[in-house]
Amino acid sequence: MKSIAVVNYAPSKGSVEIREIPRPGIGDADVLLRVSHVGVCGSDLHQWTGDHSWPVNYPVVLGHEFGGHIASLGKAVQGWKEGDRVVSETAAVIDSNNPMTRQGLYNLDPSRKGFGYGVNGAMTRYVSVPARCLHRVPDTLAFEQACLTEPCSVAYNAVVVNSRIRPGDRVVVLGPGTIGILSAAMALLCGAEVLVAGLASDEERLLVAQGYGCEVTSGDAMPWAREKDGLGADCVVDATGVSESLKTALQLVRPHGQITKVGWGPQPMNFSLDPLVQKNVRLQGSFSHNWPVWEKVLTLLASGKLDVRPIIGGVWGLEDWREAFERMHSGKLVKSLLTPN
Repeated sequence: MKSIAVVNYAPSKGSVEIREIPRPGIGDADVLLRVSHVGVCGSDLHQWTGDHSWPVNYPVVLGHEFGGHIASLGKAVQGWKEGDRVVSETAAVIDSNNPMTRQGLYNLDPSRKGFGYGVNGAMTRYVSVPARCLHRVPDTLAFEQACLTEPCSVAYNAVVVNSRIRPGDRVVVLGPGTIGILSAAMALLCGAEVLVAGLASDEERLLVAQGYGCEVTSGDAMPWAREKDGLGADCVVDATGVSESLKTALQLVRPHGQITKVGWGPQPMNFSLDPLVQKNVRLQGSFSHNWPVWEKVLTLLASGKLDVRPIIGGVWGLEDWREAFERMHSGKLVKSLLTPN
């Protein structure tokens, strides 16, 4: 039996199309997941536009933000049954003997391969998933929201795990995309005052950030950062896709503050990092997530303390993937979802 899939088939710009693929087989430790919803990530857009900076195993089915029902189980899988509602982590292939994996930090295993670039992802009807990647979705949480556990986990890891944010801190988030807005929401949950900064073209996305309770600007963030004592923000979260934004972060952060960089930017920087030294600033990278982060995020989503509905701009069928990609790429909305239903 074959299903349609959104496939990235070459590194050149625009090399994404609908193809028919066979239903995947599963190993003894895997499950076959019937996809309900899958989110479009900025990384999917970068592969579509051909300006990504990571290796891709072409051709590959896109999509790593997904959830659905278990359709069948490998013979070694325990603790799950057909019909269970689940979401899946992204670390499709890991080395169980890698020192990072043995510490529980398999997201930092250099040999890790993820859905949607290293192995086939979920922009299709069925996807093969290692059972170790699964998390149970409460019956009260709709898949339209549950499928966004992954970007929420990226934001949680960046803000809660890898940043030192305390109640009353002032936090500037650069970039009002999915990760930027979710990082801002996490900082608000930590008790911070938050400003989300974007461009004039980000007006509609900044309105979404404002709806979460953030201050927003499409201009200079410096007056807000220095409003209290003239020194700058306690933490700057760089969630943009350009390297130049790190220069802005270095200007906005206070001495002895922190910059957490979660956005990818393959361009050369061409500026001095001396302010990092002069200000005694901590520069922290943040990549992906692991099992305990997912469990925390699912608790927040199920309780309603974290609401992702405001960032969802629409749901499209797989055959309409191009419209979903274009709408998100244009900045008209924060997050597009696809469904094979």
